[in-house]
Amino acid sequence: MASQWLRKLTQPLESRLQPASYTRTAVALHAAMALLVVAGFSVGLYMVGLPLSPLKLQLYSYHKWIGVTVAALLLLRVGWRVRHAPPPLPTAMPAWELSAAHANHLLLYLLMACVPVSGWLMSSAKGVTTVYLGLWPLPDMVARNEALGLFLQALHRILNYALLGLVSLHVAAALKHHFIDRDGLLGRMFRFKGARP
Repeated sequence: MASQWLRKLTQPLESRLQPASYTRTAVALHAAMALLVVAGFSVGLYMVGLPLSPLKLQLYSYHKWIGVTVAALLLLRVGWRVRHAPPPLPTAMPAWELSAAHANHLLLYLLMACVPVSGWLMSSAKGVTTVYLGLWPLPDMVARNEALGLFLQALHRILNYALLGLVSLHVAAALKHHFIDRDGLLGRMFRFKGARP
């Protein structure tokens, strides 16, 4: 134990602040949110084409529950990110690619917040209270307003497609770095150490 602490203390400051890989918690949050975003988009895309029925109403509930869960996990993820520095990007990446990566991450975080909030606002404006997991009613964020509801519905759809585009770009960039550049970027996500929760 003492030798491990000594090793950490003698590491350069930069390497201690920026570990070689993500923590298990960061990886778990990333995976959970990725699955939920894909599931939420898939359910949303399917349900809008259905005629009004008990199935459609149930899918709307699932879609909303997923959105609320994503928003809650996003808060946890941001809090974890603030306290745990991410591993550095490969040094061989050109400046434009570094800027693009940072911009993509920032926009992903922004959209993962805006998509659930826009859906919540839309439900409120349409007079439909969101009951999380069928147990906990969430407060309506705005008063019932049909025109506002239609506007928010269109905005919610646009934000969803924008998020899907950014996620696709994020995945494509990760695969490029792994299979073409072979710079170890994707390994930062899976090469975590048991000592890092």
